Amino acid sequence: MTQTRTKSRNTPSGCSPFQVEAGALPAEKFTDPDWTAKGEARAKVPLARLDTLWLNTGTLCNLACATCYIESSPTNDALVYLAAADAARFLNEAEALGTREIGFTGGEPFMNPDILAMLEDSLVRGFAVLVLSNAMKPMRRHGAALLALRERFGSRLTIRVSLDHYTPAAHQAERGPRSWKPGLEGLKWLSDNGFAIAVAGRLLPQENMEQAREGYDTLFTRENIRIDARDPLQLVLFPEMDAAKDIAEITTACWNILGKDPADIMCASSRMVVHRKGEHAPRVAACTLIPYDLGFDLGASLTEASDEVSLNHPHCARFCVLGGASCSA
Repeated sequence: MTQTRTKSRNTPSGCSPFQVEAGALPAEKFTDPDWTAKGEARAKVPLARLDTLWLNTGTLCNLACATCYIESSPTNDALVYLAAADAARFLNEAEALGTREIGFTGGEPFMNPDILAMLEDSLVRGFAVLVLSNAMKPMRRHGAALLALRERFGSRLTIRVSLDHYTPAAHQAERGPRSWKPGLEGLKWLSDNGFAIAVAGRLLPQENMEQAREGYDTLFTRENIRIDARDPLQLVLFPEMDAAKDIAEITTACWNILGKDPADIMCASSRMVVHRKGEHAPRVAACTLIPYDLGFDLGASLTEASDEVSLNHPHCARFCVLGGASCSA
């Protein structure tokens, strides 16, 4: 969410949590992994633990959302389908590292032909599993198989449904016409059938957190959907993201200024496996939000991917540090 409050003149550095309405991002920002445009030491985040391993199933999706950070669409295969055999190699590593959770994201994960095999493999190994889905036709065609997984593994399988707003107009402005009804019906199907569920929405610039949660609460009550809109784990509200807009660069001094701990930032506890088109095998990226930038490519294995991460991207500031958001449960 873009804040319009002006930062205090007494706030040191440029990492105020209150951002002035942003113009275009200056070209000199986020160009050096070690230093900001002002010559200050850039903040870096060490890997404290690998709590969540994300598997990107590919960028193909049944929708082409207006501001999709990964540019998923029915035609974008910049990240190709992840194969179950490749996923198993990383699951082996994650087991050895004591990873708690496996997250599946895309694109739309249920378009990947190996999705059910990867879900079962993860669940059989004892991981908690989180799947990010729009709950539309690709998911619904796997209804019987998903019911079987829910019967076997219960609440260890959670499906988080993307419902961008509690109003059809705002949701469809992002996801396209005729996306509201099937998405809501898919969410209701999951709720009616006893799945562990959550919803991911967006905080629009003109509304605050309380207004958004009240709006979703009204929707969930009306539709009899088993989600507590006051619970931030059941209803996750993400800030708006635009990498072309100006945002403060995060320096080493910002941790104390903002009262934040690097261990709470998403890349301190997670990594994502991606298979970029043209590469012979999957690789490990530092972040779910930055799959294409090779500056965030950390290697071919989880062991190689244990290096610290330089916060050298607008998303690092806007989503994680200043936005306080995380993709994980």
